Amino acid sequence: MAFTRKTASLVPIKDTVFAVADMAKKDKAEHGEDAVTDATIGSLYGEDGKLVAFDTVFDHYDVIDHRTKAAYASSFTGNPDYRKEVWDWVTQGSSLNLPHSVIATPGGTGAVSTSMVTFLDAGQTVILPDIAWGSYSLMAAQDNLKTVKYQMFEGDHFNLASVKNAIEEVHKTQDRIVLVVNSPCHNPTGYSLSDEEWKELTDLLNEAGKTGPVILVNDIAYIDYSYNLAHSRAYMDCFNQFSDQVMGVICFSCSKTLTSYGLRCGAAVIVAKQESDVRDAEIVFEKNARATWSNIPNAAMKNFVWVVTEKRDTFLKEKQKYIDLMKERSSVFLKEAEECGLETYPYKEGFFVTIKVEDNDRAERIHAELMKNHIYTVLVNKGIRVACCSLPVKKAHGLAARMKKIADSVH
Repeated sequence: MAFTRKTASLVPIKDTVFAVADMAKKDKAEHGEDAVTDATIGSLYGEDGKLVAFDTVFDHYDVIDHRTKAAYASSFTGNPDYRKEVWDWVTQGSSLNLPHSVIATPGGTGAVSTSMVTFLDAGQTVILPDIAWGSYSLMAAQDNLKTVKYQMFEGDHFNLASVKNAIEEVHKTQDRIVLVVNSPCHNPTGYSLSDEEWKELTDLLNEAGKTGPVILVNDIAYIDYSYNLAHSRAYMDCFNQFSDQVMGVICFSCSKTLTSYGLRCGAAVIVAKQESDVRDAEIVFEKNARATWSNIPNAAMKNFVWVVTEKRDTFLKEKQKYIDLMKERSSVFLKEAEECGLETYPYKEGFFVTIKVEDNDRAERIHAELMKNHIYTVLVNKGIRVACCSLPVKKAHGLAARMKKIADSVH
């Protein structure tokens, strides 16, 4: 007899990222650092192979009064100054001016997962990209939601036709649409929708809204590592064109922006045409926050406010060094991949590049063979993810050719 709820899955969670990262760590201990290529973890690492923790962020965090760190936040929705600065930070460089609310969440994960449970009832369906962060599907399953997948790509661009087909399929069984789009800096391919693609997507959502409510969940976890930061939020101008039947939830992550992965701080930014609709969603988000995590770390919110106000220029300068470093790493890998014929999904910017292997069984065999050759990557749907965020430049050189040779040996 099971004591868990009847709908619970009792299949143990298999976190492939940390499992493979642990294998890489053991391989390095046995054969030495130079013998192993570890491109697994999706966190920012320096050329020295160590996790990056921005001085601008943590020098100040270290001197925050202990009582501030110990204290509850002023509200379970987040400190007022934090909510204001998140809005300003997320929308900087855009002209987004819709009614809005900001709810503090435990990382971007909290923002995405709470969006699903806020807008959908058990048994309903959320639309996800077919190539995506695996936790999206886990979130849906935990909330007793079904999933429909759209194909991310048609050739070298975003597959808008597939999104349209997915919406039409879901509309056959329910009146509302919840669509997840991870852009800019998509995990795991590094794709970012163009301004034109965003305009076309907005038109599609408005058309779908004629049938019922449409909620766009825009995961921007990696946005602050865009290669063109000044333009990275410009696409949000499209949201001003939302009809009354379309709402957006922009999911922001301090984890990535501030290299503060363990502090679990993020936000859900709710936008819509009507103030009353924003307030309705806000009420449910508030209740979910209170019932699920109760409180976001007070000092993490205080530190974010300080960094983006008092130390903004210094912080941006420090972060830019690592954006430039990731650009160098990804450029080396992609140039050599093109030269040797190793096919990747269209990459524009961000932490990851993904090798295109549409046959998942073959991808699994290639992945296993790579590990036998001391190359550690992450298996994703229809591909193999290479984390440029943690791959030193010296190890990026020659990697594509090695991977190509191994892949060609696997049938």
